[in-house]
Amino acid sequence: MAEVSAQMVKELREKTGAGMMDCKKALAESGGDFAKAEEWLRKKGIAKAGAKGDRVAAEGIIGTYVHGGRIGVLVEVNCETDFVARNEDFQALVKDVAMHIAAATPLFVRREEVPTENLDKEREIERELLKQQGKPEAMLDKILVGKMEKYYERVCLVDQPWVKDDKKKVGEMVTERAAKIGEKISIRRFARFVVGEGIEKKKDDLAAEVAKQLGQK
Repeated sequence: MAEVSAQMVKELREKTGAGMMDCKKALAESGGDFAKAEEWLRKKGIAKAGAKGDRVAAEGIIGTYVHGGRIGVLVEVNCETDFVARNEDFQALVKDVAMHIAAATPLFVRREEVPTENLDKEREIERELLKQQGKPEAMLDKILVGKMEKYYERVCLVDQPWVKDDKKKVGEMVTERAAKIGEKISIRRFARFVVGEGIEKKKDDLAAEVAKQLGQK
């Protein structure tokens, strides 16, 4: 099999929408030939959804998930037709995405949504930590690239490891399901609610809560 670089995998993934590991295998099987690799993916049904990237996904549903009455999620997932929006496989996908959001606490759908100030702050923190660890100044920028990728995996939904199979990312899982369903599918937005989040309890309330936990009157 031909040697496949990370850049080659990235380019094929952007073109086809297929998962990283699928792109790597396709390139290896095709001797590094992009046209043959894309054909290989299409024959497997993996690049089917990616080839529809120019279509508009304006239908879909808003899925919900509530865990224990304390965590709630609303997520909008779009598809191309109302017919697919009523499809059981599509609705199961939306439910799975909502459950993942409840468990993995993403902040954004995709990395393009992360504010510049957030990225600058994260780079500053990681750079300072690397300096404290004694990393050579000349190596900092290179190391930071990997650190920022890890940051995206923490805060961006489509970059997070899928909770049901951490060998693939949420974005890859959605692409695979989209290929099976046969339409372009896109996660548009979500909201995650936690009971009491953002409310600062009064000191007396906290004391009463602690006392209750200790069994005191």
